[in-house]
Amino acid sequence: MLKGIPKILSPELLKILCEMGHSDQIVLSDGNFPAESMGKDCKVIRCDGHGMPELLDAILSVFPLDTYVEKPVNLMEVVPGDNVETPIWDTYEEIISKYDNRGKEAISNIERFAFYDKAKKAYAIVATGEKALYANVILQKGVVVD
Repeated sequence: MLKGIPKILSPELLKILCEMGHSDQIVLSDGNFPAESMGKDCKVIRCDGHGMPELLDAILSVFPLDTYVEKPVNLMEVVPGDNVETPIWDTYEEIISKYDNRGKEAISNIERFAFYDKAKKAYAIVATGEKALYANVILQKGVVVD
């Protein structure tokens, strides 16, 4: 065990976050996301018993977002015609604002298949048990500055 590290961050996930370099991307996927098929060419970490907000908060406590790009956080936009509310996005904005001064300005929404294309190129995919629809997030890692 370590002091100061959120307990939700498993040793496997901490190792992945540490291995990642500047501009590498990690996908945090909801329970409906095809993590294993999208992650054939990357590392897939299972966090099935956890929800996205607690995991996002824990990751951002140790993971800097990229300041060299305008939008280091990507959400999967709602498919036209889907009548779905996305209140979890408001929660994401609050969490991101705790760790990045850009707040919601650091977030973009990208079309579903463009999101899948980015996910296939990610360093890792974290599969969660999140039940909210359109709860998928891609984070781009920045530089740790002391």
